[in-house]
Amino acid sequence: MVIRMKVDGLLFDPRSGMYIMLLKALEGEETLPIWIGKPEADSIALALGRVATPRPLTHDLLKNVIEELKLSVARVVVREIIDNTYYATLYVTDGKSEKPIDSRPSDAVAVALRTNSPIFVDEAVIEKRNADELEEWLRNLKPEDFGNIM
Repeated sequence: MVIRMKVDGLLFDPRSGMYIMLLKALEGEETLPIWIGKPEADSIALALGRVATPRPLTHDLLKNVIEELKLSVARVVVREIIDNTYYATLYVTDGKSEKPIDSRPSDAVAVALRTNSPIFVDEAVIEKRNADELEEWLRNLKPEDFGNIM
C-alpha cells in the first residue's frame, strides 16, 4: 500500500552538511525525511517557490523532454530503502500504458513538482525507517539513560 505525500519542507543538517527533504502524508501523520544534496535541494526549492529560471535547469529539461514526447508523469513512488539508500520510481505514461523509470527520490520529486504529479511512499519504507530509528535508539542507550529505579 502507498501513502500520498507532499513536500513539507527542506531543512539543512549541519552535522552531515546535507539537506533534508521532508515528505508528509496528505492524510495522516506519517513523515519521511530523506537526505539529499544541495543541487537537488535547490531544484526542489525553486519548484516549490515556482521560480522561473532564464534557462531550463536539469529537472526542467527532463519535464520538457517528457512533454515534447507527448508523455506525462503519472506519479512518483518512493518504493524502498536498502542500506540507508532510498529508491524511487517515476511513472511516465502516454495515456495507454505506463513505463516505470528508476530514479533517486530527490530527482523524482523535483520532476513531480514541476509536472504537478502525485508523490507516494510505500508503507514498507515508513515502517522500515521507523524500525531502523528504534534500533538505532536502542543501540545508543547507556545505563545512565535509565536513571535510578530505587
